[in-house]
Amino acid sequence: MALIDEAVIRVQSGAGGNGCISFRREKYVPHGGPNGGNGGRGGDVVILGTRDKTSLLDFKFRPLYEAKRGEHGMGKDCYGRGGPDLVLSVPLGTLIIDEETGEPVADLTDEMPVTIAQGGKGGMGNMHFATSTNRAPRIATPGEAGQTRLLRLELRLLADVGLIGLPNAGKSSFLRAVSNARPKVADYPFTTLEPHLGVVDHKNHAIVIADLPGLIEGASEGQGLGHRFLKHVARNRVLLHLVEVTAETPEILERLATIRRELGAFDPLLLDREELLVFSKCDLLDDAARAAKQAELEEAGVRGYFISSHTHLGLEPLLDALATRVASWQTPPPVAALDTPAPAEEAVS
Repeated sequence: MALIDEAVIRVQSGAGGNGCISFRREKYVPHGGPNGGNGGRGGDVVILGTRDKTSLLDFKFRPLYEAKRGEHGMGKDCYGRGGPDLVLSVPLGTLIIDEETGEPVADLTDEMPVTIAQGGKGGMGNMHFATSTNRAPRIATPGEAGQTRLLRLELRLLADVGLIGLPNAGKSSFLRAVSNARPKVADYPFTTLEPHLGVVDHKNHAIVIADLPGLIEGASEGQGLGHRFLKHVARNRVLLHLVEVTAETPEILERLATIRRELGAFDPLLLDREELLVFSKCDLLDDAARAAKQAELEEAGVRGYFISSHTHLGLEPLLDALATRVASWQTPPPVAALDTPAPAEEAVS
């Protein structure tokens, strides 16, 4: 099933119950005073991040959520019962944006509930309007209406490491080689159509790696398949930038610059994220050719890890480097870009 990582929903909190107009009516109490109770408060709409969900599928085909209203006040000084809160569970990493204003509402990176819409206050019964000059008030107030909000939910995968690169750079093969994840792999571009998560257990450290669909030039402007998944990169602590080692050195440098331009156009702060270069498919070169390519790249000022997902060449040092970083991480990085900014005027390389 395809990953559903976006949904637009309308939420409405409950209205408050109305206040009651009532008077005490008992035998031997011919002129009882007012005893109308207050209405109950309407239910809030609360959104809770949870590890039990991995998709926004539940919200894709059900766009409206309403909390219950509070009960009306009653006689004999009885207050109405408050409406129960409506709690919506979403995957951790979900970003909530007000669809009408574009402003961020909440970023759910931990399992803490967030009140999105507050229920209306209950109305006051006539018992609160009695005075020395008006002992039998026939006044009560209605309950306040609840809040209605149109929200956009965006799931941004919580992963330690994000795999980026042009199509067919070997990202899915790498994930298959180091974890139990089984994304589809083939020798043609755009094999990966949706993000995949894999967990690597290396030297007592669990490393969560996200395989993101390949980016192309213009991805930040909506070109290709990768533009829908640029937002997931914002959650990753480290970016593993994969590029085929078999390409000519000038072409490798251009491919690296292309991906960095797209990251910078989507969110300039992503260029400050730690990035490890990984040169994949080294099994296609013999030892001498690989050494010559490494020397050529270093002369051009480019250093990275040389790996082969097929033969597992170089995977151990790369995973060692990731494991040492995982030990120092505590919380996910903040989301810098809530909406896609305008493309940068100058290329970032």
